[in-house]
Amino acid sequence: MAHNAHGELALQLKRQARQLGFDPVGLAAVPAGERLGLRTAALERWLAAGYQADMAWMADPRRRAVEQLLPGVRSLLAVGLNYYVAAERAPGSLKVARYGWGRDYHRLIDGRLRRLGRWLEKQVPGVRWRACVDSAPLLDKAWAEEAGLGWIGKNGNLINRERGSWLLLGHLLTSLELPADSPAQPLCGSCSRCLPACPTGAISEPFVVDSRRCIAFHTIENRDAELPAAIATALEGWVAGCDICQEVCPWNQQPLASSDDPDLQPRPWLLDLRAESALQWGDREWDEKLRASALRRIKPWMWRRNLRASEGNHV
Repeated sequence: MAHNAHGELALQLKRQARQLGFDPVGLAAVPAGERLGLRTAALERWLAAGYQADMAWMADPRRRAVEQLLPGVRSLLAVGLNYYVAAERAPGSLKVARYGWGRDYHRLIDGRLRRLGRWLEKQVPGVRWRACVDSAPLLDKAWAEEAGLGWIGKNGNLINRERGSWLLLGHLLTSLELPADSPAQPLCGSCSRCLPACPTGAISEPFVVDSRRCIAFHTIENRDAELPAAIATALEGWVAGCDICQEVCPWNQQPLASSDDPDLQPRPWLLDLRAESALQWGDREWDEKLRASALRRIKPWMWRRNLRASEGNHV
């Protein structure tokens, strides 16, 4: 395929991605530039420090070599799905991270990327592709940064100038060589609001999050019967994930477009969650409430553990 044809196909691919609800979108070349090597080295240091806690999958060697996910990969389309919805929690209710308000984003993004891959296959018969969401062993934020979607902030989240950090990421790997976009430039500047805002000090230094001290890790991934005292006493009402380091970010305090995607609208019960009533729910009721939700990762007994811990420390 001629170079001009590749350029036109890249534009069409991005247009198709936007029609599926993705925005921003961008392309990165494989192999990537120097910055991705620096991000990979940072991952090695993070793992060596034990900051992954019990998340052993973060050490999957494929995370360092995208070619192992799709042999012959030459390009990567990074996409962002805006999950910011201008809805407010009821006063005094417990807090659930915004990513979990709607339907399971893994299924949403994977399904839409597969549709995009099939479209690409029709344009170029024989092309190989693979859809990846954050459950795949890929340096997803680093590749999104490489593709120009945004920069990795001091809170470890990808930040986009227009969307802030309320973006769910996905990637379409392909064997086609498509023209790459320019990598995003970091714009945190001297701002460090997220560091002191974390009640458990989980952002141990700019750009470095220690999962062992992170409320999101403990409420979602920790399988122990009780939360550590240092976490339980600092929940500040968070029982499923935590958005504090995003909420204080100036890029999230600008006027933001609220998603009208029906799959991302909040389940009403998540905006008015009360420990006294939720602690009465049986496993079957939890199963019903969490159907097709990313929050299913938090088992009913973990919800009860988190709710009990929050009762005495709710602000």
